Amino acid sequence: MFDEFENIAIPLIPKYKGELLLRIRPAENSFVQHSIDKPYEVHLVRFQTESDFENFTYDEQRKKFLHLKEQSIKSSILIQGIKL
Repeated sequence: MFDEFENIAIPLIPKYKGELLLRIRPAENSFVQHSIDKPYEVHLVRFQTESDFENFTYDEQRKKFLHLKEQSIKSSILIQGIKL
């Protein structure tokens, strides 16, 4: 289910002026220390504006398949950053 959702959501990113910079599935031995659950997958995505990101999250096609994401993941963390 997770991969099915990803196959729909990831191709939508460029439509909203976004870019998938990294998609990582870390190996067990790649964790030096952690205080949260180890992630199955990590995405680093950049959008030109916060509005572009919001438009991506409200995309109608993406929303139709959110149930796949919700059924296949335990939790997610969104970190908003700024380029220094």
